[in-house]
Amino acid sequence: MQRRHDTQGHQGTDKTERDLHIPIGQELRLQLDRESAIRPYVAAAQTALDLGLDINAGHDLSLDNLPYFKQRIPQLAEVSIGHQLISDALYLGLEATIQAYQNCLR
Repeated sequence: MQRRHDTQGHQGTDKTERDLHIPIGQELRLQLDRESAIRPYVAAAQTALDLGLDINAGHDLSLDNLPYFKQRIPQLAEVSIGHQLISDALYLGLEATIQAYQNCLR
């Protein structure tokens, strides 16, 4: 997970972006031990909520891991899934892919 100090909450903004960056090895771990892999993201999301911030996520989210991520962090305001969405669209078609991602977030 990429970690960085975010001072936006102290500047009077109402939104922060928390990038989800899962290296290949950790993505495998997410498949094998999802609960321990997502624990830091759940904690970060709770901290952001406690500060009154919205939760945004992106990078390496897919049709395979987005439902679980959304289940564990239901307060997601926005996800950035452009690269994976286009990759999936090559196989599923754009309209079907968009519908599949929307279904993951419901």
